[in-house]
Amino acid sequence: MLSGLMNLLMGCFLPRSDRHVHTSSETGGRQDGLLWYKDSGQHFNGEFSMAVVQANNLLEDQSQLESGCLSLHESGPYGTFVGVYDGHGGPETSRYINDHLFQHLKRFTSEQQGMSVDVIHKAYQATEEGFLSLVTKQWPMKPQIAAVGSCCLVGVICNGTLYVANLGDSRAVLGRAVKATGEVLAIQLSAEHNVCIESVRREMQSLHPDDSQIVVLKHNVWRVKGLIQISRSIGDVYLKKAEFNREPLYQKFRLREPFRKPILSADPSISVHELQPHDQFVIFASDGLWEHLSNQEAVNIVQNHPRSGSAKRLVKTALQEAAKKREMRYSDLKKIDRGVRRHFHDDITVIVVFLDSNLMSRASSAKGPNLSVRGGGVNFPPNILAPCATPTEPGGT
Repeated sequence: MLSGLMNLLMGCFLPRSDRHVHTSSETGGRQDGLLWYKDSGQHFNGEFSMAVVQANNLLEDQSQLESGCLSLHESGPYGTFVGVYDGHGGPETSRYINDHLFQHLKRFTSEQQGMSVDVIHKAYQATEEGFLSLVTKQWPMKPQIAAVGSCCLVGVICNGTLYVANLGDSRAVLGRAVKATGEVLAIQLSAEHNVCIESVRREMQSLHPDDSQIVVLKHNVWRVKGLIQISRSIGDVYLKKAEFNREPLYQKFRLREPFRKPILSADPSISVHELQPHDQFVIFASDGLWEHLSNQEAVNIVQNHPRSGSAKRLVKTALQEAAKKREMRYSDLKKIDRGVRRHFHDDITVIVVFLDSNLMSRASSAKGPNLSVRGGGVNFPPNILAPCATPTEPGGT
């Protein structure tokens, strides 16, 4: 009893950034203020590096790297799974994806006895349906969960093939060596679904020809229905099911006119790449990174430095750019606590996956140890969800 009281009192006197620090025992990661990082590790197809910096009061980015068996059967296939889930409106959807998507993928891989585009598509669909069920259950007590969603970027490396699936505006970029010049070129592998892109606006307008307000320029930013920048996501049920776009949902999220078909989609763009010996690495990152760095700038930073700490180096470079844009020193930016920090930059998640051609040539039936790493952060326990007392912005995403 006394020890519990002492712990409570100690918690009250700790600086805010030191409370609820992510325990790193499972992941081997380290915490430095609002920055969590794992400088290096070994996955089935090579090395990797991870880093996450928190800006929101509750970390909305979630991420994972899973290496080893990609099915429920020991026979495999074996490979590497990478997930970056950039949440908006709260952490519930990204946390849900982190807990369920990979398990769905393993189930469908087992059923179909191999990895495929269809397996990944079904895993996304099952995750979306599962989160919808959660929203349906929680709606009477916690209606604002209907306005929480997440981007969802996934990479699967299996049998020399890289599958990249995406919803929203996170991004996967390949670093490919050019023998003739010695350069490493940046090749974007993921399609993005942000209405700041003209082709995405045209797609939305063609899908909703009767709605002249489907995409609106608001405060100099293009948004779907004036609310959200992305056109595809997991969650955001308030723009997919009309029965959740009503009271007691906050008025700012409610549309004036009822809608008959979903406004947002959960159908991922999926591409397939046969990896070549000159493919060096892939950077998977939430849009918080790409706001400050171009694809080629990010690839150059990884290529021109040691592999260890690559993800942390990218995050720190993005933070230095964010500080420069606000005409402040990086050292001063680091002193700003979560919550207030969101005014300067977004949560940023980076996973750099290096590709070892010798390991890539192994058959997917070749067994390797299972590894599971989740990106950390200064976080509340999983049972504490986003506060509902005040309206939140429905995502910079």
